[in-house]
Amino acid sequence: MILEIALLQIRPGQTAEFEAAFAQAQHIIAGMRGYFRHELQRCLEDDHRYALLVWWAALEDHTVGFRGSAEYQSWRALLHHFYDPFPTVEHFTRVALG
Repeated sequence: MILEIALLQIRPGQTAEFEAAFAQAQHIIAGMRGYFRHELQRCLEDDHRYALLVWWAALEDHTVGFRGSAEYQSWRALLHHFYDPFPTVEHFTRVALG
């Protein structure tokens, strides 16, 4: 399983609109192949900063399947105009300890 972490900086004064748009957009990602679950968390120190965490079955489910889909265009239209700057997106895998 892969964890996608996107750090989102939202334009000042647009957090309410962003959260409303995300409420719609989350249904898009939830229907994608390889999707397991997601969380959106707001930063306590900066209320215009969010962390989006999405669990995928495989890296390609996000980078190829989702980003290459028609649904991604709808996701972009709903959300990308809120970001300044554009988010940093990284992928992580669990470390087996002990």
